[in-house]
Amino acid sequence: MAADHRDAAQDTAQALRTDVLVVGAGPAGLMLACELRLGGAEVLVLDERPGPTTESRASTLHARTMEILDSRGLLDVLGTPPCEPRGHFGGIGLDLTLPSSHPGQWKVPQRRTEEILQDRAAALGAGLRRCHRLTGLSAGTDEVTADALGPDGPVRVSARYLVGCDGEDSTVRRLVGAAFPGSDARRELLRADVSGVRTADRRFQRLPDGLAISATRDGVTRVMVHEFGRPVGRRSGAPEFAEVADTWKRVTGEDISHGVPLWINAFGDFDRQLERYRHGRVLFAGDAAHQQMPSGGQALNLGVQDAFNLGWKLAAEVRGDAPEGLLDSYHTERHAVGADVLANIRAQTRLLLGGPEIEPVRAVLAGLVALDDVRIRLAGAVSGLSVRYDPAEGGGHPLSGLRLPPAELTRTGAGSGAAIRTPELLRDGRGLLLDLGAGADGAPAWGARVERVTARPAPGSPLTAGDALLVRPDGYVAWAGRSTGDPSLRSALRRWFGEPDRTRTAPHHSTETAAER
Repeated sequence: MAADHRDAAQDTAQALRTDVLVVGAGPAGLMLACELRLGGAEVLVLDERPGPTTESRASTLHARTMEILDSRGLLDVLGTPPCEPRGHFGGIGLDLTLPSSHPGQWKVPQRRTEEILQDRAAALGAGLRRCHRLTGLSAGTDEVTADALGPDGPVRVSARYLVGCDGEDSTVRRLVGAAFPGSDARRELLRADVSGVRTADRRFQRLPDGLAISATRDGVTRVMVHEFGRPVGRRSGAPEFAEVADTWKRVTGEDISHGVPLWINAFGDFDRQLERYRHGRVLFAGDAAHQQMPSGGQALNLGVQDAFNLGWKLAAEVRGDAPEGLLDSYHTERHAVGADVLANIRAQTRLLLGGPEIEPVRAVLAGLVALDDVRIRLAGAVSGLSVRYDPAEGGGHPLSGLRLPPAELTRTGAGSGAAIRTPELLRDGRGLLLDLGAGADGAPAWGARVERVTARPAPGSPLTAGDALLVRPDGYVAWAGRSTGDPSLRSALRRWFGEPDRTRTAPHHSTETAAER
């Protein structure tokens, strides 16, 4: 692939060079920057905004995202945000308490999520340039050249790879000309944060003329409203508050026009996904790769988990020790997950925004959700806990392809007797060979890329004594068995970590930023 969309005026631009250029400093872009630096890659992030978002936007972190933050040691700085054990599926109440260290949904404003990830990226040495707008890029077989306009003039960045994390209206996607099939919005929700009003708390209340949602927290009332049958028009910006207030009154009968709007937006049931998440040396993650209605907070969590999957693989590619096909597995794994999430959001959209004709379907589903098997399936899809990748080797084990469950362990061998939690074993972003008593017969050493830990599980643990587990840096079990001498373990190690190299040292996380080089 080759794309060339550069402005001739960029010939006098400031020149920068980095391993990976990330466009977009939202949650997905910042998580990716953290993971790239943890893997030893130089990274520079460009973003149009002057700082983390000041808008209300996404405010829900699901269980899998909380586990990811735990595995990187970020929960202490996050503190103890409010947790709601119940979520919803298309407005139908859903108990989200699945086996996890952080079941339920955790209420964290997007600004706070971005601040935490930005601080983490900076501490690891990622470069970040705010108020920089991407204006062009040229992608060749060996590198990508990107042009941007910043406060001090034009900038040209040469990088080995570029990742578009720049949202639904991705400039990277447009410049590359990436196919983005799907459908435009046919239904729309208006949303506003308003002070100075009081409304009845409404949790997905379906009224004769539409859907109304409202809740008040810290003196601010968030209202969301959809009027059944109302067509979606083209918008050049956020709706006026008068439109929100008028629609709210038609649907609920309540007058909120005297309130003070603090934030307003509209979102529709767009349903699009890139055909390919990788275009040569240009890749995509987050909303730049998929556009969906933000039902149940799934969009932000899906994007963060995209980045967590991509980061270690792209860092290995940059270091030169990635096995063949590792980077392409990003598309294979995450495109399938994205398609599943978009499918469940399509179903939720029909349940939420469909008119009276959808009521019989809602009644049937409400009865089915009372069955535990149905609840577990839907809660797993919403929370991200049910994601399973094809492990190829060791596929018969019940944990193969799933994330390593949070569990208490007691170390044996080196550090014998010390208590440790499984998330703590993933802090440095390396692979993990967790020996729970399988024995050392023929156990392979893969240099600094895979740490070997021997331990025994605590009573009642989801892990089984005598097992051995090969865990990828993103926490997913790539192989599981009863003997570290099993030849399939070596096959799995080669598939995910390349050939053994006992002389290689752990990735070096320089604190020098790409912008300073």
